[in-house]
Amino acid sequence: MTQALLDAIPDLPKVLLHDHLDGGLRPQTVLELAAEVGHELPAGDAGSLGTWFRDAADSGSLPRYLETFDHTIAVMQTPEALARVAKEAVLDLAADGVVYAEQRWAPEQHLRGGMSLPETVEAVQAGIDDGVREAAAAGRTIRVGQLVTAMRHTDRWMEIAELAVAYRGAGAVGFDIAGPEDGFPPDRHAQVWRFLADQHFPTTIHAGEAAGLDSIAQAVHLGQADRIGHGVRIADDISFDAASGTARLGELAHWVRDHQIALEVCPVSNLQTGAATSIAEHPVTRLKELDFAVTLNTDNRLMSRTSMSHEMRMLVTEAGWTIDDLADVTLTAAWSAFLHHDERRDLVDELILPGYQKIEGAVR
Repeated sequence: MTQALLDAIPDLPKVLLHDHLDGGLRPQTVLELAAEVGHELPAGDAGSLGTWFRDAADSGSLPRYLETFDHTIAVMQTPEALARVAKEAVLDLAADGVVYAEQRWAPEQHLRGGMSLPETVEAVQAGIDDGVREAAAAGRTIRVGQLVTAMRHTDRWMEIAELAVAYRGAGAVGFDIAGPEDGFPPDRHAQVWRFLADQHFPTTIHAGEAAGLDSIAQAVHLGQADRIGHGVRIADDISFDAASGTARLGELAHWVRDHQIALEVCPVSNLQTGAATSIAEHPVTRLKELDFAVTLNTDNRLMSRTSMSHEMRMLVTEAGWTIDDLADVTLTAAWSAFLHHDERRDLVDELILPGYQKIEGAVR
């Protein structure tokens, strides 16, 4: 059964909620864009460059991991480059079976070439639209929204939140803060969360990766986050009794589970940043077994040399996941997407359930 499931994974419909646009470039694209702007890279061919990104990110340190973005962001400073990267991201995800995705990125990091903040959002959307059309022409259905992101350490949170809201209905589906988590908690700019709530605008917050329970608590209480980016450190608020096989949840863990606040878990990335030690022991399996709202994600496909299919394969082979487990996290992600309820229902009924029903009989 396991081999049949592994063979079927590429064809399973997938929902991806946590994927960074500037962390998913094709190595060849980085090379070509770097040559256009004269940016020096650490390797001169696509294979070697892809390996460099993976190795540089595979340090066990989040700050070191984030340094790899110096190269990708450097080549994403024109409307044409942003549109190309966005289009290729859509095509790569569609080819991997992703039917719905949210691409997160920080407009403030793409102004060196003279673009305004609105121009960056519009360039990315143009690329997304082109990618969706090209995927459709190839027989693949995919829908993609933008998660407009503020960098925690640059203090432009309100400006970027206002930008995100301004582009509601024109590509932006939600707001996020990213970058160094430790030392830059949500209460740094508490007024941002009140503004977003008043605007009824969906929010996800990176928390519980490099920092612990206080970061998660601020995300869900002060930030009123609909989802938590990563969130694996919520396991620190759970006591497991190996002898009895039971778990005792702390108050914060209860809150997150009781409210079914979705966890955007990125297993392979978590190994690189030191948030987990192995796929077999990754908290994602226990959290799912305890009925937390777990979703499966890639984080940065370039740096982790990963894909949704790869993440699924790792969990099947190393953590014993079944097709029911994969269906569970996919459905949870669909119901946690920053879409209206009727759109989520259509996503589930028209794309996810039929896709799984088509494959289930062959893998059981």
